[in-house]
Amino acid sequence: MTENDNVRIDKWLWAARFFKTRSMAAEAVDRGRIKIGGENVKPARSVKVNDRIFIDNGSTRWEVIVLGLSDKRGPAPVAQALYRETEDSVTKRENDQEARRLFPEPSSTIKGRPTKRDRRVLSRAG
Repeated sequence: MTENDNVRIDKWLWAARFFKTRSMAAEAVDRGRIKIGGENVKPARSVKVNDRIFIDNGSTRWEVIVLGLSDKRGPAPVAQALYRETEDSVTKRENDQEARRLFPEPSSTIKGRPTKRDRRVLSRAG
């Protein structure tokens, strides 16, 4: 694991544990949810030390600086040593978590299709 290693962005995201599978990481890159230096990239793009990566996995957003390269998924402490999250990203992520805690998604209480009774209650209310 030297600085000259060529590690694909999808492999690095998987090794750094931002995504559960490499295919999920590649799909996120294809959809434009991963940016290196503010630019959209392709899954085969190589990652370099000190690259600034914007990551949006759907529920959480990070801005990280690459500290190490790896294409092998290891334990979480090893994965966390591959990057450093920026201060702005930490505060923004904490604020987002607090907002989600205070304002829960209204649909989170609904489980599946409404029953006949639920539909009656909904039609009376609306």
